[in-house]
Amino acid sequence: MTGALRAAAFRLALVLFCLCAWEARPYAADIREIRSPGGISAWLVEERSLPIIAIRFAFDGGSAQEVAGKEGTAGLLAAMLDQGAGDLSAAEYQTQIERLSVRLAFDSDRDSFFGNFETLTKNLDKATELLHLAITKPLLAPAILERTRAQLMARAGFEAGDNNKLANAQWMAQSFAGHTYSRAISGTPESLKVITRDDLEDFRRRIMARARLRVAAVGDIDAATLGRVLDEIFGGLPAEPQLTSVPDVQPKGVPKPTVVDVEGPQSVTIFGRRGIDRTDPDYFPGLVLAQLLGGGSSDARLVREVREKRGLTYWIYTLLYNFKHSSMLIGGFASPNKDVATSLELVRAEFKALAEQGPTQEEVEAAKSYLIGSFVLSLDSNAKIAEQMLRAELQGLGPDFVDQRKAQLAKVTRADVARVARSLLSTDDLSVAIAGQPVNLDR
Repeated sequence: MTGALRAAAFRLALVLFCLCAWEARPYAADIREIRSPGGISAWLVEERSLPIIAIRFAFDGGSAQEVAGKEGTAGLLAAMLDQGAGDLSAAEYQTQIERLSVRLAFDSDRDSFFGNFETLTKNLDKATELLHLAITKPLLAPAILERTRAQLMARAGFEAGDNNKLANAQWMAQSFAGHTYSRAISGTPESLKVITRDDLEDFRRRIMARARLRVAAVGDIDAATLGRVLDEIFGGLPAEPQLTSVPDVQPKGVPKPTVVDVEGPQSVTIFGRRGIDRTDPDYFPGLVLAQLLGGGSSDARLVREVREKRGLTYWIYTLLYNFKHSSMLIGGFASPNKDVATSLELVRAEFKALAEQGPTQEEVEAAKSYLIGSFVLSLDSNAKIAEQMLRAELQGLGPDFVDQRKAQLAKVTRADVARVARSLLSTDDLSVAIAGQPVNLDR
């Protein structure tokens, strides 16, 4: 093994050791709100036991800000920001990232554009400069653009045969028809083909601004150092973004299931309707309802009735989900084509039973216990804590969100869940999308 390889292996082993050691620790965080000298706000958890810093950040402006016909712009930009910046070519930039043992990645959803950044404390200053260059001076080199475009087009082509992707895309298209949420979040081969470097640069300039920036940091860093780092990374960005207004919207009911024909022995079904806004007082009863209906345990009604008792599905779930401009109760299942109609009928029957009779006390307590315990157990690393902090910021919550979540869930009663079930579990305006070749389906 060469000296360079030995050094790289040592750095990797150090990072993995640190991450594994920290992941064994339980969640115990004092979240502080700090402000940099330049006025950039962030949430901070100081964790000095290991020399690692994790920073998560987000700008308003995901795929909802893309120009119609150029879907996939946000994803293409995210894939290219670490492919050369400033005076560094793609190869040189990646060499620096590897030499410093930095983890750097970008991503986007429908409402936000994200950055994930992790570094060893001793490399903070040099790593910070690399991140600063990526968001302020990305090369977006033509050759790299064409290579990245080809990769994303190939992925889009592959997903054209993925039942789950197709069912989800169809559900979004029909439930949010006419709204930007209806568009393909990853783009299509056709839309990716026409995105230019100028489109990417224009998108970056429009969304990356200090006023709509949220930052969460966890690790071996104090408030003064984080303030300096924030100004070094983001201080040169414009104050205000140039965002297109996105109207609030609720998913539309669709009278009959829509089927996307895909050959194969099984189908994927996505079903859903309007949900509950994160700030609504009924949100936590709704969260308990979604958990006991089809959450991540074998006690959930749909799991028990459709999968365990009858063996009609490979998997089935329900959850409450919130976009910035919409909320929904959404679920799905995969079944052999011959069992789709029966599985869907059972889903509607469980909706009806819960709406009319409400849950049992045992169901409510089990769901509450699962939601409280699983959330706290998930906060077992710097990166995961930073991710949840950032999500809480984006939802408009306070730094005490973990304790508040536990307290609000603990207060939920069976009567609360039954009340929410009566309003939330109507099947009259359910939207259903299926990818596959279901038989005996009323459509």
